[in-house]
Amino acid sequence: MWLIKVFSVIYFIAVCAAQGDEDVTAVFNSVIPTTVLPVVFTTTYEPPTPTLELQSTWLDVFPSEKVKFSCSITGSSDWTFTWFRNGTEVQLDSNVSAEGSVLTITAAEIHSGSYSCKGHHKTKGVSSAVSNSHELKVSANKPKPVVSQNPNHDKMFPGESVTFTCGNVLSTGWEYLWYHNGSKIEVSGSDHTISVDYSKSGQYYCKAKRGKDPFYTEDSEITTLKVSDPPKPSLKLLSPWTNVFENETVEFLCEVDSPDWKPTWYYNQMQLPKDFDVSLDPEGLSLNITSITQDYQGDYACKADHHSRKISSGFSDKININVYENLPKPTLSKVPGFNEMFVGETVIFTCNVDVSTGWNYQWYKDGKDLTKTDKTLSIPLGLSNGGKYSCMATRGEVTSTDISDEIPQVVREIPVPVLTQETPWLDVFPSEIVKFSCKIIDGLDWIYTWYKDGQELVESNRATLSISSASTADAGQYTCMGRGKDRSVNSKSSSARNLRVYEKQPSVILVQDPDYQVMFPEESVNFSCHINISTGWEYSWYKDGSQLSNPAGENRNDYMVSSVKTTNQGSYTCQAKRGSFTASSQDIRLQVEKNKPKPSITQQPNVNKVYTGESVSFECKVKLSRGWEYCWYKDGEALSISSSSYNIPDAKLSNSGTYKCMATRRSKTMYNTTHSDEQILHVIEIPVPTLKQATKWLDVFPSESVKLSCEMDGSSDWTYTWCKDEQIVLPENGISFDSDKTTLSIHSASVSHRGQYKCSGKFKSRPVNSSFSSELTLSVYDEKPRVILVQNPNHRVMHTGDSASFSCHINVSSGWEYLWYKDGSQLTESQNNHTIPSVLTTHTGSYKCKTKRGDFQSDPSQTISLDIKERPKADIILLTGWSEVFSTDSLVLKCGVEENQENMWNYTWFKEDKAIDRPHSERHTVTPQNDPEQSLYTCQGIRTGRPSYSKKSDHFTTKNLLLKRRVLLSISGCIFFGIIAVFLGCIILRVIRKPAQDEYKPEEADLFLNMSQLKGSDDAPFPLVQYITDAALNAPSKEEDENGAICSETTPLPITSEEDQAVTTESQDATENNGGLVSFKQ
Repeated sequence: MWLIKVFSVIYFIAVCAAQGDEDVTAVFNSVIPTTVLPVVFTTTYEPPTPTLELQSTWLDVFPSEKVKFSCSITGSSDWTFTWFRNGTEVQLDSNVSAEGSVLTITAAEIHSGSYSCKGHHKTKGVSSAVSNSHELKVSANKPKPVVSQNPNHDKMFPGESVTFTCGNVLSTGWEYLWYHNGSKIEVSGSDHTISVDYSKSGQYYCKAKRGKDPFYTEDSEITTLKVSDPPKPSLKLLSPWTNVFENETVEFLCEVDSPDWKPTWYYNQMQLPKDFDVSLDPEGLSLNITSITQDYQGDYACKADHHSRKISSGFSDKININVYENLPKPTLSKVPGFNEMFVGETVIFTCNVDVSTGWNYQWYKDGKDLTKTDKTLSIPLGLSNGGKYSCMATRGEVTSTDISDEIPQVVREIPVPVLTQETPWLDVFPSEIVKFSCKIIDGLDWIYTWYKDGQELVESNRATLSISSASTADAGQYTCMGRGKDRSVNSKSSSARNLRVYEKQPSVILVQDPDYQVMFPEESVNFSCHINISTGWEYSWYKDGSQLSNPAGENRNDYMVSSVKTTNQGSYTCQAKRGSFTASSQDIRLQVEKNKPKPSITQQPNVNKVYTGESVSFECKVKLSRGWEYCWYKDGEALSISSSSYNIPDAKLSNSGTYKCMATRRSKTMYNTTHSDEQILHVIEIPVPTLKQATKWLDVFPSESVKLSCEMDGSSDWTYTWCKDEQIVLPENGISFDSDKTTLSIHSASVSHRGQYKCSGKFKSRPVNSSFSSELTLSVYDEKPRVILVQNPNHRVMHTGDSASFSCHINVSSGWEYLWYKDGSQLTESQNNHTIPSVLTTHTGSYKCKTKRGDFQSDPSQTISLDIKERPKADIILLTGWSEVFSTDSLVLKCGVEENQENMWNYTWFKEDKAIDRPHSERHTVTPQNDPEQSLYTCQGIRTGRPSYSKKSDHFTTKNLLLKRRVLLSISGCIFFGIIAVFLGCIILRVIRKPAQDEYKPEEADLFLNMSQLKGSDDAPFPLVQYITDAALNAPSKEEDENGAICSETTPLPITSEEDQAVTTESQDATENNGGLVSFKQ
């Protein structure tokens, strides 16, 4: 029943979802009837599909254009609409608005997409299906037209036609707008054609619009139309002249700015006649008339036509050509017109041709060519220029005139004036009279010109110059010259006369030579008295006011003291006299020092030792007087130095030595001082820095620390400069220095620190720089080193006694300390090899290693596991049994290995621990011949597999075992036969002898003792006891000996120990046999 209820609820829910509110209520009410109602049937409403239409014109639009869509449902207006773009409901904003059934969009790029709509009934609450769609495409930018010009010439000429086209605009429906120089022009369509004139030049551009509310594109780029006249040809005359003579050549050139033009030639404003004998170049630019006549005389011009455009230029300027029939004769003239002229004068000849221009001239003297070609010939006359002159005119290669008439020319030398002094003195005092005369020997009339210091004084017809009262203004250098009265002829200047006029009284100057203030005994001194004017003076000498007698003679102007003494000390003067005029000199004080001076010597720098390359200077000084020259000595030998200082700009080891100096006045007085004290110079080489690694390694790994030290002979007087790969190292990037940069520290090495390091030293107190040290290369690896552990031999399983060796290999650098680990515990080994000479089972485990140096450790190596097993032991077995004692005199020993291996063993036998040279057999036979003495035998197994050898067996001692067997056999036989004899004797005795009474019969002795009795008896008559050991032989019987013989099952002979002690007791496991013989077999 409950299933029926559930299905009923589902059914009514489905009905309610498909019907209106009223139908749902009606149906639901029928579900719970209180009374039975009639069934109501409803009709399902199917809403129509809306239609989406574009009200604007285009679906391809640009930003800011208006787009309108309308959504309509036929037959009803009771609908509202929802708009969709690309299936998503459109959000309304300032650019997207909906009014009724119309959606208006102000376009932007984000509005591109597929638009559709959907209707909702206002009253029924139902929705329509989605309408058809329209795809709207909005470009990212406004379109920008492009203006093209056809034809597209840089310049257009008036009368041509040009068309502008506005294009490259996407979409349709455009109306085009044209602009010229910023003003709109009334043109419709995308093409604009104009007929070119100057008013049409300027800037053109366009834009487009469309729509009712017009949408405008951007302005196109500006296209400039240039309008100009066709170029005017330029006509040039390439030949030199427009006035020509017959047979000369005339050449024209018509030039146009562009190669697109071709010239046309005109003669007297008519196109050049075809019968003219002219030549044109291939382009027609050049016109050549090679041999002109008067028929070609006239006006020439040209014009140009464009090759590709129907345009012609205007006429060029005209050139008029005039053709003469006869050649002219030149006219020769000269200026001045004197037949006789003086050297130094200039004559100018002129050769003149009255007709045309462009003449070159050829000059002749006495019929010989001169090198001049100008129209005028100017000749500064010399004596060689005298002769007859003529000329001729030429031009081109074919035109020459006749030679002109000749003009003669005579040339004479100009005389030189002689200036003489009429008065006796040329150095005079004020108010004296001075006279000069100037004489020229020649027949011409001269005018004389006087000069003082090159400046003209006076020009006169008189040949004398008088100065009536001389003054200082008259002093100077006098000369004279002559000038012809009627000619422009000037003589040369006379020789000069120097007139000196003193302004005041002359001064007397006393000069001391040498001029030392202090002099020393035996030096010489000379005084000289100088007066600066005139001659004829007399001189007197005075010392301390007293007149002196001059040993050299009276009135001399010098006074000499050849050997100075202290008595010559004093003030000296001199007096000059001429006529009544006297003048005295100044005083000169002469000081005479009694003792010789001693110079002082100093050194800079004042240090005990100087480095090579340094500058060293010594200075030698004498405190008294001056004028000293200096003599320098090194190690007692004179140096070629005379100055007060001796400089060594670049000290060398050879400059070391003892220096001293001495002062001298040898250039004047030959006086010498004593020597100075000695100064010792010690020059040493600049030490080369020693670059050391303070840390142990130069190939390091990232994060390792590195220290390098730089030293200079252990001195602290140096600071250091560091370089890496030729670049200065600075304290950065993990690098630091100590105070003097003695140590370079890299706290955490990286790849950037690798390179070649070197250092140089600089002396702290002086400019001394050392050379660079040798280089150290620092290598910094990119990563930690790899450690490899190698085992030798490389067996995972080994046996005790084997030798095992592990090698820890690291592929880079050195200085490593090796850390060894077994099963995680560190071993004491620190070398790169860990060797176990003889392994034990306790050496089983996992081995690994790693390296260490300083604070740096590598990663551990791989782990190698070692498994140690016990080495099998060899054992010797005696194969010879007791039953064979009677048939053989040898012992057969067999060697066997406890471990059962697939690989067969070979055996090596040792006698007294020395290998026996015999085949490697498991058996060894001992005979009296090969072992006469007692010997120790051992054996050892060997094979090709592992283990390759066994442990050696225990020692086996023979100790004359064969002899002992024979003795044992003899004693045993004696005992046996003795017992038989006793037994038979007893039987015989019982038979032949009557028994005694029982009480008188003695107790019968037990002839055969058992083993327990024998143990308790020290004197048991059993000789084999001393050869029997406590160790029972348990070896199983062998069926076959080494030769293949079948042996009976016998008891092996007992084996004694090395001490060969006698056995006193029998094994407790032995079996008693009724007190009889005991078997040795167990």
